Amino acid sequence: MVIVKKASDLSEFIDFQKKKGNVIGFTPTMGALHSGHLELISRSTQLSGTTVCSIFVNPTQFNDSSDYSRYPKKIESDVKILVSAGADLLFLPEPDEIYPKGTDNLELYDLGYLNTVLEGKYRPGHFQGVAQVMSRLLKLVNANLLFMGQKDYQQCMVVQRLIDQMGISTRLVTCPTVREVDGLAKSSRNLRLSPEERTLAPLIYQSMQEISRRRDTDSPTFLKEETVRTLTEAGFRVDYVEIATADTLQPLEHWSSQTPSVVLVAAFLGETRLIDNMLLQL
Repeated sequence: MVIVKKASDLSEFIDFQKKKGNVIGFTPTMGALHSGHLELISRSTQLSGTTVCSIFVNPTQFNDSSDYSRYPKKIESDVKILVSAGADLLFLPEPDEIYPKGTDNLELYDLGYLNTVLEGKYRPGHFQGVAQVMSRLLKLVNANLLFMGQKDYQQCMVVQRLIDQMGISTRLVTCPTVREVDGLAKSSRNLRLSPEERTLAPLIYQSMQEISRRRDTDSPTFLKEETVRTLTEAGFRVDYVEIATADTLQPLEHWSSQTPSVVLVAAFLGETRLIDNMLLQL
């Protein structure tokens, strides 16, 4: 696996691969890799001739500076994981390579309502930061296929909107959430959970399963309220439990066999914020 830190070296590598006729697959990450990331890499190696991964902890998408400083960094182990997974190149830039003019007064993107609901509401500025770094990475990598995980459901919607606005041909491939045996969604943030918190954390997934089971008997509003109560009584600090249309994230007031839906949850356990979602079958 090739490791490059400069955008110029990345471009040279990509140009060479494209001249060979290879499809370029790209997985952007912030490191602390786990099996969820490996599923994205695996999918890329299946569908692409060349698989590129980036590790960059983007400062502009953290609305909490302490969250940024505490984000786990495990470069040595990440490199070993990527080599074993079959990645062809790791792009490992410093901040000034992505933001050569610094991070003050950066451009803002038209993200519509996605910028103000759910994650956009509870993490103001987060999705602007995502758009700022992804616009740069997408231009640098010039990938044919972009692989991201469903766990960040709203973020995938933001990135698709960004791709549309940029007018580029990169196609977003959203891969299913990878879970622990007990249902907890794989996440780098899970490393911060205490043993007691780790035992409680799967309740988010169990609560979403309960919503799915009770669609025929209870309204979305009732199930949301009950889920908030269940999580709160268990010790979570809930930001939101939402049941929404899968393609627009508009809150769902009544079940409809014609409308694909999704349940989305964000809640703190101690100081660790966990997010998850589940597509609900028609």
